[in-house]
Amino acid sequence: MTVYRDEAVVLRTHSLGEADRIVTLLTREHGQVRAVAKGVRRTSSRFGSRVEPFTYVDVQLYRGRSLDTVTQVETIHPYGERLVADYPRWTAGQAMLETAGRLTEEGQPSVQQFLLLVGGLRTLAGGERDASLVLDAYLLRALAVAGWAPSCTDCARCGAPGPHRAFAVAAGGAVCPECRPPGSASPAPATFVLLAALLAGEWGVAEAADERARRESTGLVAAYLQWHVERGVRSLRLVERA
Repeated sequence: MTVYRDEAVVLRTHSLGEADRIVTLLTREHGQVRAVAKGVRRTSSRFGSRVEPFTYVDVQLYRGRSLDTVTQVETIHPYGERLVADYPRWTAGQAMLETAGRLTEEGQPSVQQFLLLVGGLRTLAGGERDASLVLDAYLLRALAVAGWAPSCTDCARCGAPGPHRAFAVAAGGAVCPECRPPGSASPAPATFVLLAALLAGEWGVAEAADERARRESTGLVAAYLQWHVERGVRSLRLVERA
């Protein structure tokens, strides 16, 4: 097929020439797709605002040799409209888009990653939950879908039942005293509870966590993500935490 249609989230865009843009999409059925959106930078463009980051779209594309071409696009939900007015949520959203881009590949479908990103952006834009908790929950679950779920209770090395008092990023999470490598973190017990709650989607437990647990979990999630994702996630440096 030379023409195909799919649902997608716009991850990022780059200017091309005087009026075009290269758009990177995370699609439901086709993985990442890089496509040219012709003429979208002109004021007369039919769908310029529909191919901006954070936008959830129904898109039709023409398959090309190196880059596909956007031929039709309809907005399903413009999440960016709400996020752009709230800097903490906007920066958290940027980190989510970049992470999704790092954990997926062109031509390799990942429906779970797609649905997780859509759900995360929906929750973030809704404004009902703390942006930092939403971001950390998304990052943990995205890593789990990619095969790197951290252990929050049992020892990540030997499987000894927990809870344990140390967390080793390189080892895969919680570690027992016998397996604990030098340089392991020693978070509070409540931090392990919060990490497990974020991973499982137990929002009542997560939102009841105290400031120390939230601060420590944020640091551990960021370190764990950077360890597993090549080149790191630069957007995390811009995230504004409460």
